Amino acid sequence: QPQRSCHCQDGRDFEEKRDCMKKQALIFSDSHGNIYEALKVIERYKGIDAVFHAGDIEGEEDRLRNAIPGQVCIVRGNCDVFRTGMLPEKLCVPFGGKKIAICHGHRYLNHGNVDLLKYMAKEMDTDMVIFGHTHVPFLECSSDMIVVNPGSIAKPRQSDHQPTYGWMEIDGGKLKLEIRRAADDQPILCY
Repeated sequence: QPQRSCHCQDGRDFEEKRDCMKKQALIFSDSHGNIYEALKVIERYKGIDAVFHAGDIEGEEDRLRNAIPGQVCIVRGNCDVFRTGMLPEKLCVPFGGKKIAICHGHRYLNHGNVDLLKYMAKEMDTDMVIFGHTHVPFLECSSDMIVVNPGSIAKPRQSDHQPTYGWMEIDGGKLKLEIRRAADDQPILCY
């Protein structure tokens, strides 16, 4: 299939995979077999381009994949023991002109330290890494890497115990990223 390109306002050309059109994605993790809250969130975002799930989905992959017509990327978490061979441990995904690493994180976290996650993402030549495992929302932005954990959509562990998810928009290379409460879509962490 031939590669198409588009011309962005700033004069850059992108291959089809590095599209310069506005793209939106939802980010979930740690649903642990209860995808219901994630599906409710997806219903509120008509026309979403992609859904990324950072693992511990526990058998609900097909329901998530059928929720949108667009791109759905899911990685294996430490509780997805029966999904070995069915789900990858990590992914590198082109999206909206960015390269995104996705993994569950359980092999790369050291007592909450994300340095190994960043190293893995840099080895994959990505702009951002999405992870889960802790069930706690996290967002760290630096000049060379964005590290995001959407928290858990089903079993949150932060002090308010509110299910959370991530919302991301990339428009002409500019990234907007928010961790939002599932109950009311209010942002709690922003970039």
